[in-house]
Amino acid sequence: MASINLIEAFQDFKEAENIDRPTMMKVVEDVFKTLLRKKYGSDENFDVIVNAEKGDLEIVRHRIIVEDGAVNDPLAEVPYSEAVKIEPDFEVGEELYQEVEILDFGRRAILAAKQTLASRIGDLKKNVLVKKYSDRIGEIVNAEVYQVWKKEILLLDEEGSELILPKSEQIPQDYFKKGESIRAVVKKVDLKNNSPVIILSRTSPSFLSKLLEIEVPEIFDGLIVIKKIVREPGERAKVAVESYDDRIDPVGACVGMKGSRIHGIVRELKNENIDVINWTNNTQLLIQRSLTPSKITSMDLDSEKMQANVYLKPDQVSLAIGRKGVNIKLAQELTGYSIDVFRDNEGEVEEFDIDLEEFSDEIETWVIDEFKRVGCDTARSVLSLTPEELERRTDLERETIDDVRKVLKAEFEKE
Repeated sequence: MASINLIEAFQDFKEAENIDRPTMMKVVEDVFKTLLRKKYGSDENFDVIVNAEKGDLEIVRHRIIVEDGAVNDPLAEVPYSEAVKIEPDFEVGEELYQEVEILDFGRRAILAAKQTLASRIGDLKKNVLVKKYSDRIGEIVNAEVYQVWKKEILLLDEEGSELILPKSEQIPQDYFKKGESIRAVVKKVDLKNNSPVIILSRTSPSFLSKLLEIEVPEIFDGLIVIKKIVREPGERAKVAVESYDDRIDPVGACVGMKGSRIHGIVRELKNENIDVINWTNNTQLLIQRSLTPSKITSMDLDSEKMQANVYLKPDQVSLAIGRKGVNIKLAQELTGYSIDVFRDNEGEVEEFDIDLEEFSDEIETWVIDEFKRVGCDTARSVLSLTPEELERRTDLERETIDDVRKVLKAEFEKE
């Protein structure tokens, strides 16, 4: 049998499981029919037979046997005298089937055909990959770490397709090793040098949304709807949820018994704090809820300017602002309002006070940050608490607290 071994090319097809067999056969047929047209001027009287399992190919030429001298179309007809040399029993009017030696095309043509075939297979695999992941944007995928670089991580999915997790899409606390299995959401599909690049993300709000959908059946079933998610990856996230069933508490359902549902998500997100709040169309109430865990005393709203002035007790100010200002930043993103926080001095005679930041040349920054963490962001707010109370609420040594109080008192004595 005259055949050409195309095992390598067919192996590529087998590996690309998503390329269906009819498509595969059509591509191979097209490539070799092009060869036939170049050699014979037409491919009408040729059959290209592909055996994908064995990885070989056969070309059969068929012509009608006619009387000698009666050949009008050499491509479709063969003279009787030539036919009987192949098989003596042939008669005029019968059809002659004859295998075409692939090697007759010439080594250069065969090589070109194999290169064209490999190129067509590559294009098909790219198209399949683009379609597969374009349809999965916003979904979570599991992939294995194949290579870790400074700016990105190369992952392989279950079919060996390459996926990219850029550093910018990783949670700051993420640390992965080769061979480790990780979860991320498909963010987008790019084309680079005509090749598909699948970009994953662990910082996208949709990643948290999908994790909640997995952990909370009521969300998956549509009984609870996630209205909005805002995140500062690795730090804090706020999730506003609403229930379509009055019997279901959306916040309780998301958190689970003793936090059973939310704990797994928090671990996945490297201990990111997740505030789940009830969504409401009441702007004032939504702002109040979005500033959790702080408790608001009062609020002034300007709906036209989308501005909210929020008043809190002194010990609630730092809670509202949050570490590095994350809490108030997320509250603004969630509500769409610009929020300013003020101390509630109602019923008190306003006294001269000094921001703790003003003492940064005498008090170390980390000590100031620790005071601010518990709501003491001014000199008087520190002095208003006893040393024992400050020691209990902060992680500072008593000696450090006493030293700070001396510095602050000395400043007021100067005044």
